[in-house]
Amino acid sequence: MQVNQIKKDLKDWKNLIKPYQQHDTKLAITQILNTFLPFLALWTVTFFAMDYAFWAGIPLAILCGFFMARIFIIQHDCGHQSFVKSRQWNSIIGWGCSIFSTIPYDYWYKVHNYHHSHNGQLENRHIGDVPMLTVKEYEALSWWRRLAYRIYRSPLVLHLVVPVGYILYVVRTPLVTEKSVKKGHRTLFNNNILILLIYLSLTFLLGWNFLITQLTILFFFIVIAFWFFYVQHQHEETYKEWKDRWDYLIASIKGSTYYKLPRPIQWLTGNIGLHHIHHLSPRIPNYFLVKCAKENPVFQKHVTILTFRDSLKCMFNKLWDEEQKKMISFWQYSKLKRNLSYTK
Repeated sequence: MQVNQIKKDLKDWKNLIKPYQQHDTKLAITQILNTFLPFLALWTVTFFAMDYAFWAGIPLAILCGFFMARIFIIQHDCGHQSFVKSRQWNSIIGWGCSIFSTIPYDYWYKVHNYHHSHNGQLENRHIGDVPMLTVKEYEALSWWRRLAYRIYRSPLVLHLVVPVGYILYVVRTPLVTEKSVKKGHRTLFNNNILILLIYLSLTFLLGWNFLITQLTILFFFIVIAFWFFYVQHQHEETYKEWKDRWDYLIASIKGSTYYKLPRPIQWLTGNIGLHHIHHLSPRIPNYFLVKCAKENPVFQKHVTILTFRDSLKCMFNKLWDEEQKKMISFWQYSKLKRNLSYTK
């Protein structure tokens, strides 16, 4: 059985990752410089390009969106207290990054940390994950609610409309009321107000083109970030289990992917494609993930490895089939129902 083999091969996983749970101030500063300086330069060029003609700035805005994703990875690592050693500096850097990403620092990282400790638990899938139903839950819905779910999970809605709703509403509203997350409610309002005031001030100083440029970049950023998160947790052979049978190690290895992308894209996204290692230990900073993977090939032995081409199939994953232990499409669901009807 694969679960037993994973546990056997990775019985010493805690000791294997320990050397990489370190901080390197020089690497952290270098990453800040090689992320923010190119982003600000590209943002300026995009601003003038869009002032000339909106469509002329779109390719640059997409590139800025990737750099924004890299900024967000720094913010993300700060939330895990893995970017630098000092908790205070992690907070300062994380809050600074949130001004660019507009994703409130304290509240988001508390929700995200909850996701890490409950990744793949069906009882807690509504927190920090893309909403998803099991086959049985889908079958229990009325026809119009099934239709609503189908519309929600359609590729265009899920990967273009939902990310916008996420960044405009979900991350800046105290929807999660778990005890470990509630502490982030207090600063959520302050973070939102600070971001709003900064954006209004810059719009007043630079004109409406500032808002147009920034919102366009934010759109591409959140679409990119949402796609990465979706692929890494809702691939076909992912791991979803009820709490009483849930296992942290299996959830990390099978519930995440190794999203193997071209090196420039891997760099721009802060090595987050090595998501299985990140879930094994969120205390490993993004700048040590590649080293950890190279020096410990056993971590890649059982993980699902996806290329970009492979990952495109993931957009058709709609339901979790508890019987087959995998994500299935609506077409597969219909075929399954037809086969069951035939056997009866």
